[in-house]
Amino acid sequence: MTTTTSRIAGKVALITGAASGIGKCTANLFAKHGAKVVIADIQDQLGEAVCEAIGTSNSTYIHCDVTKEEDVKKAVDTAVAKYGKLDIMFCNAGIIDPNKPHIINIEKPDFDRVLSVNVTGVFLAMKHAARVMVPKKEGSIISTASVASNIGGAASHAYCCAKHAVVGLTKNTAVELGQFGIRVNCLSPYGMVTPLATGFVGLQGDELEKYMSERGNLKGVTLKTDDVAQAALFLGSDEARYISGQNLFIDGGFGITNSSLNTVEYPKNI
Repeated sequence: MTTTTSRIAGKVALITGAASGIGKCTANLFAKHGAKVVIADIQDQLGEAVCEAIGTSNSTYIHCDVTKEEDVKKAVDTAVAKYGKLDIMFCNAGIIDPNKPHIINIEKPDFDRVLSVNVTGVFLAMKHAARVMVPKKEGSIISTASVASNIGGAASHAYCCAKHAVVGLTKNTAVELGQFGIRVNCLSPYGMVTPLATGFVGLQGDELEKYMSERGNLKGVTLKTDDVAQAALFLGSDEARYISGQNLFIDGGFGITNSSLNTVEYPKNI
């Protein structure tokens, strides 16, 4: 790695939900840019495979259910014990409930489970990251929110509620931890091909990308997990050293679009 490509060389990152989707892509990217990566997930076989692909000299896998505080604490302690510190915590683990558009049909256990993983899990990751970052007076905490953190109608009630909560938690924690030099931000992507999205929408691969692109605002570009990973890399790097308390949208302008307005027509010769 050269200094021009190793943007987080020497840093230690812990990523929850790193066995697949955005987390897996980010783990690979972080390692490529010089970080030691702790892959935390409940999908043991997939998580071990990610670790093997990266290389066990630069990564380690640990089973971690983010709804269990003991698991989250152990994951953070493992990072510190193995690599000596924790520089980046990426609170990425998340789930979504079954696709039921009517609130009267939603079961309370499904609603509770989404909030447990997507909100309480983020809180626990932030808490234990802060525990080891505060004494060092530095660090970057990043969470995965969603375009659903800003608008309604983009996902289930539980998911929308949870992602709004992640933004509030991000802002509140950024205010508290700023005095210790710790930055706290979140990412809000539009829909893309991930296990979560394919399961919710019911489409796979190219079909899902076509579906999302047709409904997106920015044309000619298809959102990929790497786009979100690149944003996480930026926020985890020293390039973002004075950015905190922000919700970075990776949605091609979808969240600011008024779909009731007609697209402005341009002359064909432009």
